[in-house]
Amino acid sequence: MEQKGLKFTKMHGLGNDFAVIDGIGQHFEPTPERVRKLADRHRGIGFDQLLLVEQDMDELADFRYRIFNADGGEVEQCGNGARCFARFVVDHGLAPGPEIRVMTLGGLMRLRLEPDGQVCVDMGVPRFAPEQIPFDAPARAHTYILEVDGERYEVGAVSMGNPHVVLLVDDIETAPVNILGPQIEAHPRFPRRVNVGFMQIVSPRHVRVRVFERGAGETQACGSGACAAVAVGRDNGWLEESVAVDLTGGGLMIRWEGEGKSLKMTGPVSTVYEGRVA
Repeated sequence: MEQKGLKFTKMHGLGNDFAVIDGIGQHFEPTPERVRKLADRHRGIGFDQLLLVEQDMDELADFRYRIFNADGGEVEQCGNGARCFARFVVDHGLAPGPEIRVMTLGGLMRLRLEPDGQVCVDMGVPRFAPEQIPFDAPARAHTYILEVDGERYEVGAVSMGNPHVVLLVDDIETAPVNILGPQIEAHPRFPRRVNVGFMQIVSPRHVRVRVFERGAGETQACGSGACAAVAVGRDNGWLEESVAVDLTGGGLMIRWEGEGKSLKMTGPVSTVYEGRVA
């Protein structure tokens, strides 16, 4: 008997959870209304982001990788999602091998499934120029002053294929993530909104990070946010080349040699279940 409904796989990377949909073997139209309905944790599947696997029509990559936040908006990049994407296409026999090239709105990414089951993601070269983030600033700087509700905050800003701002905090547990996060996310100096990272430096090789994600709120882990935090830390001379990043949902290893080099992120993925939804 033929099964009906949209087939999906529920996955997560350190608690940052996704619905992954094969758009090659079945038809799916990701309208904002449809995505929001599926994202509802009470009446739908429930997820931070929806990941859609499609063919790259320009044949520059093995796949097109599309990312939709829970609010229905399509975004450029998702690092934790990229690791889940790699595991999904390998497990479902879609990938040509353990090394995969995917095209995103933020550009080409290279993913590699490691023998131990972890996934290494080449996140590309961090971009600090304000116009590439995008961020309203007269010139590139290591840090900027951002005014929020009458207060002044020193922040770093970078694009990891999507826009990020990073604030240093003394204690990640007491950081005002859910107060300051939404205020900065919608700050007028970020015309496409921004992901907001809060970073506590434990040592030059170890940081703790929480991220208020654009269109999703605070998540248990944000891969691109972890990369952005390390990129800003390295750009300011605070961190070494390899850094362990602790997020609420677990840990990642980030490696960046510096200016002009690609940043690499390595971490685990988990498949939760497969299902169908009307």
